[in-house]
Amino acid sequence: MSGGRDGGDEAGRGGRGGGDAGLGTGGVARLWLVRHPRPDVPVGHCYGASDVPIVDAHLDELLGLLPLRLPRHAPVYSSPLSRCLRLARGLEAAGFAAPVVDPRLREMDFGRWEGRGWSEVPRDQIDAWRDDIVRYVPPGGESLASLAERGNAFVATLPAHRDAIVVTHAGVIQVLTRTLRGLALSNFGSTKVDYGEVVVLTRGASGWSLGER
Repeated sequence: MSGGRDGGDEAGRGGRGGGDAGLGTGGVARLWLVRHPRPDVPVGHCYGASDVPIVDAHLDELLGLLPLRLPRHAPVYSSPLSRCLRLARGLEAAGFAAPVVDPRLREMDFGRWEGRGWSEVPRDQIDAWRDDIVRYVPPGGESLASLAERGNAFVATLPAHRDAIVVTHAGVIQVLTRTLRGLALSNFGSTKVDYGEVVVLTRGASGWSLGER
C-alpha cells in the first residue's frame, strides 16, 4: 500500500509474458498487475490517493524492461493518478494499447493521514486500524473493504477470456490477489509488492491463481 506501508500477499513476480499473448486460451485469462514506479516522496510519508511525483530514472528503467514481459496486444488499464498514468502512457509510446483510465484503480484514500509522516498519525488511530484493518475508516478516508469492493467491481467489467494489463497501486494489487482467490483480507499487507513489480493472476476453470514467479 502506498505511503511507506507496502504490503502484498503472496504476490508473485510476472512471468515471461512479452510478445503477442493478448488472448487467453482455453477459457483462461490473465491479469498483469503492475505497480507504479518509485514515488519521489520522503521515506515514511503517507500519500495513498494523493497525486505525488515519481523518480524519473525509475520510470525510464521500467520502460526498458516491462515491454519485454507484458503481453503486447492486451488492453491496458490505469489508475488516474499520475504515478501510474505516466507508466501506462510510456507503454503506449512503446507500442502497447492506449490506457483506459478507471478511478476504481486508484490507491486507498487515507483521508487526513495523507501528506503526513506515519509517525505523525495519532497512535490511537493507528491502533484502531490495526485492530480492524478491513473495516476501519481513517478520518476522512475509506476502509480496506471499500477498496476491495471497487477493485473487484473493476475486474467484473473486464472482457472474459482476455488478458489485461492493469497499472495500479500496491493496495489494489494486494486486495485483488486475496479476494479473487477467495482469501480473507485479515492478513493484508503480509508480503511486499515492490515498485514496478508485476503480479500475474490467472483465471482457469477452478478460479483464480497466482501465475509463475
